[in-house]
Amino acid sequence: MWLVFQKEIKELLRDRKTLFFMIALPILLFPLIIGGTLYVGTNVVKGAQEKTRTYAIIGEEFSDELVSKLNDVEQFSLQPLPSQVQTEEQIIAYVKEGNIDFIIEIPSNYSAKVLDSGKIVLKLYRNQAGLKVVENELNKIVDELSKLYQTSAFSSLGLSESQQISVVTPIEVEEINVADARETQGESVGGFIPYLIFMLCLQGAMLPASDLGAGEKERGTLETLLITPIERTKIVLGKFFTIAFAGVTSALVTVLSIALWTAILSKGEAGEVLVKFMSSIDAIDFLLVFFMLVPVVAIFAAVLLTLSIYARSFKEAQGYMTPLVFVTIIPVIFAMLPGVELKGIWAWVPLTNVALAIKELIKGTMDYVQLFAIFGSTAVIAGGLLAFCIYWFKQEKVLFR
Repeated sequence: MWLVFQKEIKELLRDRKTLFFMIALPILLFPLIIGGTLYVGTNVVKGAQEKTRTYAIIGEEFSDELVSKLNDVEQFSLQPLPSQVQTEEQIIAYVKEGNIDFIIEIPSNYSAKVLDSGKIVLKLYRNQAGLKVVENELNKIVDELSKLYQTSAFSSLGLSESQQISVVTPIEVEEINVADARETQGESVGGFIPYLIFMLCLQGAMLPASDLGAGEKERGTLETLLITPIERTKIVLGKFFTIAFAGVTSALVTVLSIALWTAILSKGEAGEVLVKFMSSIDAIDFLLVFFMLVPVVAIFAAVLLTLSIYARSFKEAQGYMTPLVFVTIIPVIFAMLPGVELKGIWAWVPLTNVALAIKELIKGTMDYVQLFAIFGSTAVIAGGLLAFCIYWFKQEKVLFR
């Protein structure tokens, strides 16, 4: 078995294409994709916030104060409204045609004396949900004026400051978060990390798996291997460990690469938060996260090798393996659903229990007794799949179909 493993590892290391996808790609491309996405996304949001928005005001004679505050916003540019735009239908059509970004209508009852005017309703006509910056800026102005008018109204009624607070907020909920920073941050990011690790393990194992089964069929080297004095079981185990090794290596290289690039490039507050969060995780929990990958990689390696042995060609093997990506996503999605915890039946569901366990380890709330259920169920499944793979490899009709 180890002879086969050494032989496959040597061939793997000689194959530049495999090395590129297993090592160079995670080191260079994944950080580049993540960094590029963040850079483009940040610039797009910044550009949207700085873009000038045209607007018009209806009823500007009712509030010089509001008109003045709107004019003070740098991103807003006041435009005259055509005289033929009078009715609400005409206003809606004018905005819908893209002639202007938004129109605000000030009602005739607008007054600083809210006790006399009653509730003031400002109408905002805008065409697209993407104009969030308009809503944000308008809310700032309205909140400021509302607070000012509210204070003025309460003062005219003779209410003290404490009475004003009691009237505005008669009941308030004070939230006391008993979770520490690690648990809070782990709850936010813990669900995403298993998804990333699972995908990396699967993608890293796919290429060598395709080559070690279907690839050998295409090259005609499988027959040579079969006539060697090595049991078929050991041949399968050698290939199985090679695929598992490639999957774990690819995942670890990617994670280490992302961590390294993050440490190098993150000089701001985000970098400090990341370092603080990572340092809060115990070494034992880190090791357990790594050991969680062992049964997961075993399942992936057994399934991939089985498909590769069945396929007639490298291309056909890739076709069989691609749907596995979607199959792997589903258990991780279950782990992200609210109410799904590492208890009861969920501790025995393969992949879902590992995803939940990784999340709990990151949060620091792991019930270590559940590890027996996790390793037990996944080990049984991985062993069953490996046994089927060995059986599959011994079938001449499958090998030479």
